[in-house]
Amino acid sequence: MNKTTNQNGYTLGLSCFYHDSAVSLTYKGKIIGALQQERISRIKNDDSFPFEAIETLLKEHDISPSQIAQVVYYEKPFLTFERLLETYHAYFPKGFFSYLKVMPIWIKEKIFIKSIIKKELKKLAIKNVPLYFPSHHHSHMAAAYYPSPFDKAAILTLDGVGEWETLSLGIGEGTKIRPLATLNFPHSLGLFYSSFTYFCGFKVNSGEYKLMGLAPYAHEELELVDQYQKTIENHLIDIREDGSFLLNQKYFSYATAFKMVPEKIWEELFNIPVRKPETDITREYAALALACQKVTEKVILKLVHSLKELSGCENLCLAGGVALNSVANGLIVREGPFKKVWIQPASGDAGSALGCALAVDNILFADEALEEKNKKTWPNDHMLGALLGPSFSSEKIEDYLKKSQTKRIWYKFENNEELIKKIVEDLTDQKVVGLFQGKSEFGPRALGSRSILADPRNPSMQKKVNLKIKLREGFRPFAPAALEEDCNKYYNAPYTSPYMQVVHSIFENAEGPSIHSQKEDDSLSVDNLPSFISRQLKKQNSPFPAVTHVDGSARIQVVRRENHPFFYDLLKEFKKQTEVGILLNTSFNIRGEPIVFDPMDALNCFEKTQMDVLYLENYRISK
Repeated sequence: MNKTTNQNGYTLGLSCFYHDSAVSLTYKGKIIGALQQERISRIKNDDSFPFEAIETLLKEHDISPSQIAQVVYYEKPFLTFERLLETYHAYFPKGFFSYLKVMPIWIKEKIFIKSIIKKELKKLAIKNVPLYFPSHHHSHMAAAYYPSPFDKAAILTLDGVGEWETLSLGIGEGTKIRPLATLNFPHSLGLFYSSFTYFCGFKVNSGEYKLMGLAPYAHEELELVDQYQKTIENHLIDIREDGSFLLNQKYFSYATAFKMVPEKIWEELFNIPVRKPETDITREYAALALACQKVTEKVILKLVHSLKELSGCENLCLAGGVALNSVANGLIVREGPFKKVWIQPASGDAGSALGCALAVDNILFADEALEEKNKKTWPNDHMLGALLGPSFSSEKIEDYLKKSQTKRIWYKFENNEELIKKIVEDLTDQKVVGLFQGKSEFGPRALGSRSILADPRNPSMQKKVNLKIKLREGFRPFAPAALEEDCNKYYNAPYTSPYMQVVHSIFENAEGPSIHSQKEDDSLSVDNLPSFISRQLKKQNSPFPAVTHVDGSARIQVVRRENHPFFYDLLKEFKKQTEVGILLNTSFNIRGEPIVFDPMDALNCFEKTQMDVLYLENYRISK
């Protein structure tokens, strides 16, 4: 790589034109900020050039366009084009109609991505800077390793597909990343999981977490789960001892068509029809979801054991879309061979905007980047709590409130102590609270800055927040945000993540003090849910029923003061009042929309739902 560059400028990282468009800013290996385009455009998984996100991030950090020294794009478009051509050629005449639709787009637009990027950057007054193109999986590996607290670690990247790679094993040491092994398209664990997502009636590239959330409802159907798992392993996937695998392409159509699977073949194989979106979920789809999850976990566990042997490392870093599978992550932590596991909070392609920038920084500015990396040790990392987006001052909040012409009652608190006490009072009064506080999160999880909060002890809260606030499927679980000392007390977790990435089970004999005794809210009907789901929801037996899934598990966010002081103090005050340092924490948005970005988004979401109270920084807005 040519090291001729502005030695005092910033690196701009880009991910766009496919899905999860995002931008990052770094300086010689130091993370400055990052932002997803969807937050501003309000288009879920927006794939457009992140023009507004770049403008916003530069303005937030008072950086002029002339201070951008190099720009990095997260993959190599020509290699992706090569894969498409070779795949269509290999499967011809299958996929001919897909070829006729896809190729004109590539020939007209995507093959000229370098020119398009330069043209867009010129509009932002970013001119005459080097433009770099690391590979897709190198960007993922960089996002996994460089922000981690390890000076040496094994790296596992799993996703749908990059240019060719779908799985990469590597090792990071100092400023260098060395690949150890790869698996290429069409054999992909990410696309394998997405195929079941599609067949079970959820949207590919955003509904995979719904499939994972549905799976625990099949624990009463283990005989059917076992039957499906055998069918999958006998027909769809050939798993080797080292974790490598082959997918039988007779049962997949993603390589040549616009559908993930040949529906009729799957319907005959599993003896159920493809589920249409928004139709009833039956026990068979839950069983299929769990069978898919079990096969995925089987592959991942074999892979991490192979990677341990290949690398000889004590620690592991994860990235790629499959690294958002928090159930599998919990298995790696508890049963895997590594002492510590660190997972990139923005594991999908949005996080690659950060990874590609860090990859280039660690080549161009190796000494400075190494000095920056050595500043952190476990459990702290370089992600700044994933709070990498913009914040809004009290003055700006008041401007938004006046501009909105809201008739709601609003009150300004003069200090955080009074503010936090009032939030806790609302929570213990069983109000659902919207919290808009500080810098916005980067990645798919809300971590206490753009969050909806509720009392985890209330058995009605899981349904209330799903049905009346999030406006989404009633079977979906919620995550607990927990003080570290309370996490270790209630959850069977050797350690957990501040980024809500790992699922652990609650201790069987866990008892919560002052457990809320409120009866179920009769207005929260679960009649719209299948009986096998509503029955299990009603049987929930946990001191924190609102944040415990039906199998006794939870996707825990451990909160430390160094990452998020305001949210930590809020949990401490809640513990002072209830003896429990745990809150229900879910993202501040409704189904189908991105997490709120600015105060107006928060006000709009507040008005559209039955949320009780909204806190915009130090302002309280009530209904």
